[in-house]
Amino acid sequence: MLLIDLARTSAAVAADRARTAKIAHLAELLGRVGPNEAEIAIAYLAGELPQRQIGVGWRSLRDLPEPRQVATMTLAQVDALLDRIGSQAGPGSQAARRGLLGELFATATRQEQSFLKRLLTGELRQGAQGGVMVEAIARAAQVPAAEVRRALTLRGWLPAVGAAALSGGVAALRAFRLEVGRPVAPMLAQSTLSVAAALEKIGGPAAIEWKLDGVRVQAHRRDEQVTVFTRTLDDITAQVPELVEAVAALPDTDLVLDGEVIALRPDGRPEPFQVTSGRVARKTGVDEMRAAVPLSVFFFDALRLGGADLLDLPDKERHAALEAAVPADLITPRLVTADAGEGEEFFADALRRGHEGVVVKSPGTPYAAGRRGAGWIKVKPRHTLDLVVLAAEWGSGRRQGWLSNLHLGALDPENGGFVMLGKTFKGLTDELLTWQTQQFLRLAEGPADDWVVTVKPELVVEIAFDGVQRSSRYPGGMALRFARVLRYRPDKRPDEADTVEAVRALLP
Repeated sequence: MLLIDLARTSAAVAADRARTAKIAHLAELLGRVGPNEAEIAIAYLAGELPQRQIGVGWRSLRDLPEPRQVATMTLAQVDALLDRIGSQAGPGSQAARRGLLGELFATATRQEQSFLKRLLTGELRQGAQGGVMVEAIARAAQVPAAEVRRALTLRGWLPAVGAAALSGGVAALRAFRLEVGRPVAPMLAQSTLSVAAALEKIGGPAAIEWKLDGVRVQAHRRDEQVTVFTRTLDDITAQVPELVEAVAALPDTDLVLDGEVIALRPDGRPEPFQVTSGRVARKTGVDEMRAAVPLSVFFFDALRLGGADLLDLPDKERHAALEAAVPADLITPRLVTADAGEGEEFFADALRRGHEGVVVKSPGTPYAAGRRGAGWIKVKPRHTLDLVVLAAEWGSGRRQGWLSNLHLGALDPENGGFVMLGKTFKGLTDELLTWQTQQFLRLAEGPADDWVVTVKPELVVEIAFDGVQRSSRYPGGMALRFARVLRYRPDKRPDEADTVEAVRALLP
């Protein structure tokens, strides 16, 4: 199959806002893809690369060659080139990567180049999230969507599941099993504003656990072999020796556990998230880093114990099995209650100890791998700031034609002006995108056709975020974590926005 077929389908998916239309476009293409390219096609249309990371960002994509007029590049050829790009390492690798990127883009038409740019930078945004892709695969393969979701639970990688469905139908999907050493997509949580609201939604007694600001991990053990994966299914075994040793010390030799690793201070309070994430990301000098920034591990779920799969058991039974197999000091603190007051106090205590919040879990829910199961509800305090929009970036995919990604600034009373703290495109409805695009074009201080449009700092926007962390990426030396738009504040002048010092006071 040619890459241009995917590019055209992606454009059609982005243009149609109706979910059913998106599914129809995707299914039509998947019905035509060959068995050797099905996994590649599904990955690309889902906005992912089979190679995960290949070391290419926006800077690498400047000064690209002129596009070709005729499309000739197949998916297999693209995948092979991306393999070569991702394998470059050592001295001269950057130049080699640029050369291979030039070769790739020189073979692409203008529409293919646009598709590749957005794919390689994670900006595809065509509205084909996991649920839409599951439905499209099911339609193309003529199998129940529930069978695709079940296989995805066990395999954790939609392109592989989709390729199996397209080639072998239900029988191929039912061949997937939970395998030790192969990561499963983690179960995710929905959100609500209070413990009381979460308990009401669950409708009875629930388990309330600390929500740690660490790195999600999945630990597998078969005999003496321990393997550790992140929530994105990357293998980090060599980077977390503390976790490997903790799992190796357990009596059970056939297990899969879900939990978090976190760097704690001597008083038990958590280090800032970037300390934990930086330690986990470090691939060299691990022993030295371990001495400087030791990691603690806390498990909160068991997917397999004693060689038996537990995914379909209710949370209450899975946790009982976890408690029987793992020492208490390696298990996330947990309270079971139906009393909202008791739950709110447990939540407040978690915050006092420096943690993110809590997760409220229904005792009867199975492990819904890869999905935001209704039985898990996270509760975190909501921080908000009133910031000023300094610039905006033109959107792509379904946001094409709208100014979308906001550059956010805090007031700097001492030096005058505003200091940028980060960007966000989250929380914007179509109505808000339309309105702010009109406003930004009115306030534009530079060419409106540039990728980034600088605007007069006149609009104040209320931003919710999960925390502030130190960052050298922005002039203020800090950045907002998980920032999202709540609303614009026409009642506030730019000189009434929150100050840099107010934001700095939130640093851990």
